[in-house]
Amino acid sequence: MAFAQLVSYSSSSPSPSLSPKPTLAPAPPVAAAPTASCYYSFSSSSSSKALAPPPLRRRRRRGSPGPARCSASSSPEWRHAGSPSSDDAVELPLFPLPLVLFPGAILPLQIFEFRYRIMMHTLLQTDLRFGVIYTDSVSGITSVGCVGEIVKHERLVDDRFFLICKGQERFRVTGIVRNKPYLVAQVTWLEDRPSADGADDLESLAGEVEAYMKDVIRISNRLSGKPEKEVPDLRRNLFPTPFSFFVGSTFEGAPREQQALLELEDTATRLKREKETLRNTLNYLTAASAVKDVFPSS
Repeated sequence: MAFAQLVSYSSSSPSPSLSPKPTLAPAPPVAAAPTASCYYSFSSSSSSKALAPPPLRRRRRRGSPGPARCSASSSPEWRHAGSPSSDDAVELPLFPLPLVLFPGAILPLQIFEFRYRIMMHTLLQTDLRFGVIYTDSVSGITSVGCVGEIVKHERLVDDRFFLICKGQERFRVTGIVRNKPYLVAQVTWLEDRPSADGADDLESLAGEVEAYMKDVIRISNRLSGKPEKEVPDLRRNLFPTPFSFFVGSTFEGAPREQQALLELEDTATRLKREKETLRNTLNYLTAASAVKDVFPSS
């Protein structure tokens, strides 16, 4: 049974800084994983204005219209004019990591392995975007990931890099282009299919998920001895699809569950799965809180 370990939320969280906080070390995947240290947090809307890089290289399929330009945006509507079509085939450098990046999430990284420093030199002169894809020692590299766009960077004297990246489009790997000096794959874009549930049903479902999140945060604060205070608005006017990505990004400590949520192509299904996880978490925390009330010293 999966339980959500929510990222601590604050409506007044400061903008992510470039100060290094390396905490994770990637596990070796099928193709050797990077040794870059990284840490990550969430923000549904970056405080830094996203840069506008040139479009990715695309291979046009026969009989298909010209490729759309891939545009970075912090708009709550992920599919908009200028977004890449799901039929576009692109070559994308990949960065395998033991974490899952969601559209709209913020990912700070420290880059120090030689091949990924080469990648960063290339990206900073060209596209500024690369694919973040989950890997672990059991299943290796997965086939679905999320584009990370560099919105801030700092190059140190020893040629290491500190980066702030923002999640953009999801993608599916369809083939490997090359493995050296770093992994490059051919990918297609993933988008949620139109849901059988109406817009009103999606809004209602998103509201239920938000309510469960608030209850989980409230009881978690009580168990940890934090003062009682009202949980702020978590949706912040997000539409159901980007809100479902935000919820998934808060499930720290359960990367495989996060990967499953990332791969879903239906907003309603993703929200329902998140609702079930939050309900299980709430039941567990409620029981723990009751035990603590009865046995305060335990």
